[in-house]
Amino acid sequence: MRLAKAIAHHNRLYHAEDAPEISDAEYDALMRRNAELEAAFPHLIRPDSPSQAVGHEVAASPLGKVTHEVRMMSLDNAFSDEEVAEFIARIRRFLSLAADEPVVMTAEDKIDGLSCSLRYENGKLVRAATRGDGQVGEDVTPNVAHIADIVQELRGDDVPEVFEVRGEVYMEKAAFHALNAHLMDEARAQAEAKGEAFDDSKVRQFANPRNAAAGSLRQKDASVTAKRPLRFWAHGWGAASHVPGETQHEVIRRIESWGLPVSPQFRQCGSVEEMLEAYRAIRDGRPGLPFEIDGVVYKVDRLDWQQRLGFVAKAPRWALAHKFPAEQAETVLESIDIQVGRTGKLTPVGRLKPVLVGGVTVTNVTLHNRDEIARLGVRPGDRVVLQRAGDVIPQVVNNLSREEERPAFVFPDHCPECHSEAVAEEGEVDVRCTGGLICPAQRTERLKHFVSRAALDIEGLGEKTIDEFFAKGWLESPADIFRLKARKDEILALEGWKDKSVENLLSAVESKRAPDAARLLFGLGIRHVGAVTARDLMKRFETLPALRQIAELAHQKHGEEEAKAASDAYAELISIDGIGPVVVEALGDFFHEDHNKRVWDDLLSEVTPPPYVVETKDSEVAGKTVVFTGKLETMSRDEAKAQAERLGAKAAGSVSPKTDLVVAGPGAGSKLKKAAELGIAVIDEAAWAEIVKAAG
Repeated sequence: MRLAKAIAHHNRLYHAEDAPEISDAEYDALMRRNAELEAAFPHLIRPDSPSQAVGHEVAASPLGKVTHEVRMMSLDNAFSDEEVAEFIARIRRFLSLAADEPVVMTAEDKIDGLSCSLRYENGKLVRAATRGDGQVGEDVTPNVAHIADIVQELRGDDVPEVFEVRGEVYMEKAAFHALNAHLMDEARAQAEAKGEAFDDSKVRQFANPRNAAAGSLRQKDASVTAKRPLRFWAHGWGAASHVPGETQHEVIRRIESWGLPVSPQFRQCGSVEEMLEAYRAIRDGRPGLPFEIDGVVYKVDRLDWQQRLGFVAKAPRWALAHKFPAEQAETVLESIDIQVGRTGKLTPVGRLKPVLVGGVTVTNVTLHNRDEIARLGVRPGDRVVLQRAGDVIPQVVNNLSREEERPAFVFPDHCPECHSEAVAEEGEVDVRCTGGLICPAQRTERLKHFVSRAALDIEGLGEKTIDEFFAKGWLESPADIFRLKARKDEILALEGWKDKSVENLLSAVESKRAPDAARLLFGLGIRHVGAVTARDLMKRFETLPALRQIAELAHQKHGEEEAKAASDAYAELISIDGIGPVVVEALGDFFHEDHNKRVWDDLLSEVTPPPYVVETKDSEVAGKTVVFTGKLETMSRDEAKAQAERLGAKAAGSVSPKTDLVVAGPGAGSKLKKAAELGIAVIDEAAWAEIVKAAG
């Protein structure tokens, strides 16, 4: 179940949001593990298994939806020569071919782009759609009109009345880097026009060429797509009134003759040996290609054999993707540094002798935590193997010097920044500094968190500005932000600051003198106190002093009388829905430290949050319990819960018999199923928006 959920999560990020968190190689490994489990326990295969799914359901989108006349399938993968040989052997067994009957295959490079279907009627392009979940995709017809490789009319006398060309929209590597540079320049110009200090850390750039291609094609405004240098090539077809050929090779060459590009490496192979030769040739030429590829695709050449072979759940039996291994390189781990994050987590970072991996020079690699260092047995001076698939963070996959006799790396038990004790909580692998707000590393990261959008949301105070002001000694704690007005002349003297940008910054700071109490509490970065937890606490206690009083009381453990008061305070805190022992302990730990209390008092001497009151409106959900599940398209989950609270409803995290309404977005799973079992009303996000609108 956990494996299926993980695959579904990464599937959604890749196909629906163009924001993958893991590499293709890591995703493939998850899918292989799922396949192994299903092969061993076929009776446990679920209808919603990742092995049965293609792509991802089309989320709510400004683009229209298109139902594919012929489903757009995905491909099964192979990772070794033996698997390719077994693939051909399966074809022979399925078709009952004689041992000497040749099985001709086609081979071509598998480009890392976005699948797209082009429907031509009487030779003219009438519709273009993305793959989506294989059955339903997004209508991108106006957008593909701006892709030079895609002709609006097929040329030739033999074009069928209806023919759907299928292929990949992609972006070349040079164009990808130029686009990211342009986005950076554009953001800088906008900041200058507004008189704001430019912070490049806030500029959203594309992670890799595939994401850039997907994001550029799936634009509501086709004029944006027109400015992006997208490319296309064809590799197959879907619905067709007539298929102009008897082999894959013939039809692809016919498509090419109509004016659409195909892979220049497309070829026929008469044996397994020739297939593997093609694979090795394409693999070896990969670094010099102007675009990203991640494997080679083989297809049975004879179309009548393709028809006989048919399909399994999500892929044709007659095609296979032979994936490249993640790119690896050897180098020396020169040192291990310890970095301290906002929450105090000590993260080991390996400093490497520079090495080229996957087209990128790598000098640093995260070693994650103490346990990972122990697992790899790495020490400064070791020769290590790095792996990097696509444009993702590199990782150490092997230590070639493990057997050499050298002292093991000793993970610190004190913070390298403030020298406070560093410990791992029970059940956790991460080691954290206990210094809190006195730790300089945590102070800068906490200051950045304090001004972030979900906290006080102070415009103009970005990461670089905080680092600069902190280095000058102007910002030591959150309260110092509200003293920046006295440093106006000093800020103006800094490079890059003008009268307008300083004025905008100070105005933004002054506008937060009476901040929302829940946002301010969240902004302090108390462990385990997130945005929702902060709201839950403030709804009960209304003011920050009242919260502090009960949190400190719950932490007391002296004398009989104090013990009873502490017990009562503790009981009151955990009686709040969503607040458990972990949060209570975190609050107590925070207020137990004198330096945290000094920061708290100093801050409240500068700001005056009004009592936290959730203003509710009369609505059809007042007094009801609402659960949000799946992906919300027009708002965050926190915003949706805040809306529910304003409408007088209670936003719960799980479905139970007490639930009155479930708002389900794309990707809703077990909660939606449970709601159906309990007979609970379910609506979509659009219906929820109507409820909010009706309440005014």
